[in-house]
Amino acid sequence: MSAPAGRTMCGAPTATQPATAETQAVADQVKAQLEEKENKKFPLFKAVEFKSQVVAGRNYFIKVQVGEEEFVHLRVFQSLPHENKPPSLSSYQTSKTRHDELSYF
Repeated sequence: MSAPAGRTMCGAPTATQPATAETQAVADQVKAQLEEKENKKFPLFKAVEFKSQVVAGRNYFIKVQVGEEEFVHLRVFQSLPHENKPPSLSSYQTSKTRHDELSYF
């Protein structure tokens, strides 16, 4: 069975793409989890670019601007729709810059 045009089969993450409204919504759903882990609030939380990876659900790798020159990278797992679970913050990296490449972590 082949994937529809433009879709990725299970495996490697997609190329980095500009963030979309959907990406921002996913990031917003894990913002509180990151704030709790970092014990700080992020008044600015703007998704700027992302990659995704199809697994048994989907991993999102999202670069989020949290300050004028401060960024974090998020790895968010979105389970399959029928599981009806919210996205979860799997991992994150702080102290990133606008130019740091978004890579698997």
